[in-house]
Amino acid sequence: MARILVSSGAPWEATVGYSRAVRTGNIVEVAGTTAVDGPAIVAEGHAYGQARYILDKIAHALQQVGAELRHVTRTRMYVTSCYIVDDVLKAHGEVFRDVRPVATLVVVSALVDPRLLVEIEATAVIDD
Repeated sequence: MARILVSSGAPWEATVGYSRAVRTGNIVEVAGTTAVDGPAIVAEGHAYGQARYILDKIAHALQQVGAELRHVTRTRMYVTSCYIVDDVLKAHGEVFRDVRPVATLVVVSALVDPRLLVEIEATAVIDD
């Protein structure tokens, strides 16, 4: 299978040189995803809302290359405060409770925009 690139339509994709997701063979990598919708920040100030929105964006990127959330084997979550970890893990658990991918959560000092509280990336393996 050829390499398939998924664009989010963000204006900086061409400048920075990245894709929302890339599928090569049966492997899909989804880039770090935040709660940005055009010029707006979704659920500003609310980690749970941002995490749910991000996980929906990841699901949409996976669908564009023939994958589903059930194919996710790894997630990496970056949060800007230890005080919001429970909210992010709650959202992750709601989405991945039965899938149970390998997961990493790291507290970072900041993301690219101070209104962003969460960034999540994912790896999926399409096994069917």
